[in-house]
Amino acid sequence: MGQRYLELKDSHREFIAGQKLFFVATAMQDGHVNLSPKGMDSLRVLGSSRVVWLNVTGSGNETASHIEHHPRMTLMFCAFEGKPLILRLYGQARAIHRGDSEWGDYYDLFEPLPGSRQVFLLDVDLVQVSCGMSVPYYQYVGEREQLNDWARAKGESGVQAYWRSKNGVSLDGLPTGIIEKSGLVSADETSPQ
Repeated sequence: MGQRYLELKDSHREFIAGQKLFFVATAMQDGHVNLSPKGMDSLRVLGSSRVVWLNVTGSGNETASHIEHHPRMTLMFCAFEGKPLILRLYGQARAIHRGDSEWGDYYDLFEPLPGSRQVFLLDVDLVQVSCGMSVPYYQYVGEREQLNDWARAKGESGVQAYWRSKNGVSLDGLPTGIIEKSGLVSADETSPQ
C-alpha cells in the first residue's frame, strides 16, 4: 500500500497545504524519542525537497536539542477528513535561531507568532505515502489561542526568561542551543569561572 518518492509531488504539497496539524519526530542515538504535535500557521513548503516550520515556545525544547546532535527529522501529516492518507517526510534538519543571520529570511515567511523561538529547515530525502485507513475522522473547529495569549502576557523578556529556565536543556540534559544562539548569553555567563 505504501509508496515512496524522492521528492514532494504537487499532490503532496496540496495535501500538506490543507492540513491544520502535523507531527514532528526526532531522536538521539540514546535517550528519549521526541514526538510533538504542531499547529497554527507554522509550516511552509519551499520546494520539492525543502520544508520550513516555525517553532514557538513550549514546555520543552527537545527538537532543537536532538537536531544539534543528530539532524534527522520526520514530519507526519494525517487526513482526518476526506480520502484516507498518511504522508511522512524524512530528512536532515537544522535549527535557525533568532541570533543567526538567516533568521529574518525564514521568519519573514510567516505571520509573526508570539514566543517564536526557532525555525527548522528540513531537507527532504524521502517522502512516504500510506493509506491511513485506520485514522479516525476528526472535525477541525478552530485554533487554540492560549499559547499566544500566554506569550503576549509574558512579553519578550518574560518569554526569554522562560527559555532560560525551561528550554535550555533537553529531558536527557543536553543543551538545546537556545541560550547561546538566540543572543541570550550575557557577559557574566560566558566569562570563565
